[in-house]
Amino acid sequence: MGVPLGNPAERTYSLLADESLASVQFQQRWFGPAKAARNLLHLYPDAASFSHFLRVSPEETSAAMKAKLVITPKKAVLDPQGKTVANALEHMGYAGVTGVRVGKYIEIDLAPGTSAADAHNALNEAALRFLSNPVIEDYRLEIVE
Repeated sequence: MGVPLGNPAERTYSLLADESLASVQFQQRWFGPAKAARNLLHLYPDAASFSHFLRVSPEETSAAMKAKLVITPKKAVLDPQGKTVANALEHMGYAGVTGVRVGKYIEIDLAPGTSAADAHNALNEAALRFLSNPVIEDYRLEIVE
């Protein structure tokens, strides 16, 4: 697939593109074209030869919405990690800490053109089904534009 080019730098990028084609295709499928482009441009800032593999449209590189999901243990559930953090803060001299709840924070990039209502419904279902354990955890979902 590599075409011999006159400039040694162009030859290098041509070979690099050939060897990385599988990686580019994997990143496109897994992360989407915009994320794949950002990853490759981060690694190879002047590698314009990758652009024909990425097929990134301007709307895909624009700022998209994000979903923020905060998962914490329910108040009735014992939180040993939170208790450990509270004890450590007290021993370090931080007064006034009455309780600590340790949970998870998940940030999800949403594809451009996704409606906030559809994303909220889908992620709400995902949070109930597998991102959190509704028996012992509460969650808070926020869609940010």
